[in-house]
Amino acid sequence: MNRLSQETSPYLLQHAHNPVDWYPWSTAAFEKAVAEDKPILVSIGYSTCHWCHVMERESFEDESIAALMNEHFVNIKVDREERPDVDQIYMDAVQTLTKSGGWPLNCFLTPDKKPFFGGTYFPPKPKHGRPSWKEVLEHIAKGFKEEREEVEAQANKLVEYIQDHDEEFISDIKTLTTENIFNTNQLEELYTQIQDRFDQKDGGFGHAPKFPSAMSLQFLLNYHFYTKNETALSHAIFSLNKMIQGGIYDQIGGGFARYATDKKWLIPHFEKMLYDNALLIGTIANAYKITKADIYKETLIETLDFIEKEMTSEEGGFYSAQDADSEGVEGKYYVWSKKEIEQILGKDAEWFCDFCGVTAKGNWEEQNILWREVTFEAYAEKNGLELMDFKTQYHNCRKKLYVNRNQRIKPGLDDKILLDWNALMTTGYAKAYAALGNLKYKEAAERNISFIYKAFQQSKKKGLFHTYKNGQAQYDAFLSDYAYLIEALLETYFITFKEEYLHQADELVVYTIKNFYDPTAYLFFYTNAHQTDIIIRKKEWYDNATPSGNSTMVHNLQRLGVLLEKEDYQDMARKMLQTMKDSLFKYPTSFSRWGSAYLQEIYGIKEVAIVGKTAYEYAKTINEWFVPNKVIMATEKKQSNFPLLADKSVLQDTMVYVCENYACQQPTNDLQKTKKLLI
Repeated sequence: MNRLSQETSPYLLQHAHNPVDWYPWSTAAFEKAVAEDKPILVSIGYSTCHWCHVMERESFEDESIAALMNEHFVNIKVDREERPDVDQIYMDAVQTLTKSGGWPLNCFLTPDKKPFFGGTYFPPKPKHGRPSWKEVLEHIAKGFKEEREEVEAQANKLVEYIQDHDEEFISDIKTLTTENIFNTNQLEELYTQIQDRFDQKDGGFGHAPKFPSAMSLQFLLNYHFYTKNETALSHAIFSLNKMIQGGIYDQIGGGFARYATDKKWLIPHFEKMLYDNALLIGTIANAYKITKADIYKETLIETLDFIEKEMTSEEGGFYSAQDADSEGVEGKYYVWSKKEIEQILGKDAEWFCDFCGVTAKGNWEEQNILWREVTFEAYAEKNGLELMDFKTQYHNCRKKLYVNRNQRIKPGLDDKILLDWNALMTTGYAKAYAALGNLKYKEAAERNISFIYKAFQQSKKKGLFHTYKNGQAQYDAFLSDYAYLIEALLETYFITFKEEYLHQADELVVYTIKNFYDPTAYLFFYTNAHQTDIIIRKKEWYDNATPSGNSTMVHNLQRLGVLLEKEDYQDMARKMLQTMKDSLFKYPTSFSRWGSAYLQEIYGIKEVAIVGKTAYEYAKTINEWFVPNKVIMATEKKQSNFPLLADKSVLQDTMVYVCENYACQQPTNDLQKTKKLLI
């Protein structure tokens, strides 16, 4: 009997009718493995994973293969997005064993959950140097019975290695000095290492496959702000433009795909993840603040329209992802034949196809992925067109194609709602509001925070849940959930100035320190102290597809430490940075958000306090400027208990105070003077 039909994860539900006797990650599965002394197979993936679907069709739906699995193994299906802690442990194991990783992730465990063998995708028949899944199963089943001592020894050795490897990137700072280890002398070295990975022809970093790397691009924007290095700014802008014009961006419906499989950003892996779009929205909003370029404004509007229409629940939560496949075919929903476009656009088809790279032969598997190889400006100039008329014509054609595409069978939707990814999108909405001033973006941010506290709250003592669907929340929240939510509360405070958000942020910091902090390593664990169903309590520090919870906590502690005058928060942030400093300088693109925190530690935080009857209007203007190291507080009331606002009188004129390192400049009601103090 397959036990997945009662789960809420769309990924697990996809497997609910397999002939494999799947269990969710649960006590029942572990007890069965111990009672029957069987190895455990943990198969990990997610609902929009293309090769997960392939392996399901080829192997998990095969009756004979399922019978083999059921006879010899206790089979567990895990949604990596519901249980990232489980995924981290067994991904580490597989990467250690095979020097590669990915999904589907298939890992074999002893009955006490220790990994001893694993891999990713296995075909139904041997090919490309990979054994068949059936061969793997037979080999593991035989080895577990006949070579048990070797299996147990390998498992113990592997667990020990994973635990030791967890400490590899941490610097020993048991002997702290008063010397300031954060200084500008090393910054050029850090930047140079990132610059060495610039793809100066096509934007981004390195070779294909190419990921958006929003955090590395944000680091470049921040680095330019502090150092005025024009190359850093130009590469960030160049990279964003290439992505927005490329096939990785949905030219018809808005929103970014997961990554591009080629150097030019033309061919996406078509799945759309909530977190990628959230992170890119924040970076693009900052690029707009710097440049005021239409391409960023248009992209923000289009992408947030996509989020509103296709990724937002009635309750105000955000769904996790859209699949790459529709009707079992990758990218089918998004690609076009030239003939289709000619039928839909008529006389406009010729120039539209020319502009968007559409040919009769196609640019991908005999179909066309729409992209804009040149800018609107360049195409209009080359063809003698008036720019605004050309853009109007283009967007009219785009709307026609959008209406037509909506009649197709849509890709699958992963409609579970994850706390951490929702918080990232709330931050994206807050940053988009700060850049563009569209009121509905502020409303979306506040609505999502309200939804989070309603849907995910266990109790103040027990904390929050991680995932929610169909009125049911489950699994204890992880470090990333708390870290991103604290960030979202801060960003939403900075656009609303509702003091409840600061109180909530501080409460969450206190909870996170109590339940996640390791004072011996000056870092936070990924899992809560009371979680007991995993074999290793890991720490997470890479800024990979999403920022690490630890690097995000550094930013939170830096900013809240200033806002609330809590020196212990600031001291904790400095110790965390010092702990990871060596790794940051060795692998800067893997620690990009750490790099931005390092910049903030060196250059300090500017404190902006605004008091007066038009304080919120002043704040709205100041928020339109790109100042990555500012915190801002504003009040139109006569009294506030927060240190930055206390003892500042609300007068007839609105006054702005710019402070740093416990010293304030002369207050002013002149915004241009304020701008000079900040930029």
